[in-house]
Amino acid sequence: MNTALKSLLLLCALMCFKLSANTPYQIPRSSVIELTEPVTNRVYPVFIQLPKSYKKHPGKIYPVIYLTDAPYTFPIVAGATRFPMNSGKMQQAIIVAIGYEKGSAGSNSRIRDYTPTFAKDWKKKTGNAQNHALFLKNTVLPYIENTYRASSTHKTYIGNSLGGLFGATILFTMPDLFSSYIIGSPSVWFNSYAILALQAHKPSMPTKVYISVGANEIPSFGEGQNMVEGAKQLAQKIKALSSNNIELKSVVIDGANHATAFPTTAIQGLDWVLGKANINTIK
Repeated sequence: MNTALKSLLLLCALMCFKLSANTPYQIPRSSVIELTEPVTNRVYPVFIQLPKSYKKHPGKIYPVIYLTDAPYTFPIVAGATRFPMNSGKMQQAIIVAIGYEKGSAGSNSRIRDYTPTFAKDWKKKTGNAQNHALFLKNTVLPYIENTYRASSTHKTYIGNSLGGLFGATILFTMPDLFSSYIIGSPSVWFNSYAILALQAHKPSMPTKVYISVGANEIPSFGEGQNMVEGAKQLAQKIKALSSNNIELKSVVIDGANHATAFPTTAIQGLDWVLGKANINTIK
């Protein structure tokens, strides 16, 4: 190889390195769209990731994982499921994460939209969970199912903290909206445990419910609320429904606190819902 050709190849290599070093990493096969809540005209970003095999199997229908708190949960779940899905240990699925109202502070949006009742002692708006659930039902889910090869029956909800409270609210008020619920560190304590007084309806179809909380989510470890006790009481309320359609699993994560429990909750819950034992069940 002559000197000129070697120099050219070296220059190309250096340019490629410079390009890759300055190119921001993007989650593969992902996009962000915006959907409008028709009653209030609030606009919400929706993060979407398609499975690796999506283009290779044009006739395949995929289960869908729906997440709240998109900026936090989307990269965690997309990253944590990449190896198990691509290696065949977990069913490949479409991942959809709903963000916060555009132009609103995240805390304002989630406190308003994920809480089931009005709390008069809170400075920020509360109690919009039922309307936000209708936004999912009437706008988000139909868009995903009409735009992608997304299952209308195999749908998993994942929410953490107030998002876990929101998931419990949906489970009790419109349980058939999702086929599985992964409820992480639910804020059962909100508004004097109002969720436990909420009238609950039984699902009409088989439904999996996974509740997970960190063992250290208690006041003696510096937490403001006893999340472990709250998760326990939530599980008891679900058991009291005495529904043969509900398969419940409740887990306490050793050593985890409120800030660290979610990644374990998400991947272990998804393994229980979409793990190898359930492969080829989607129709």
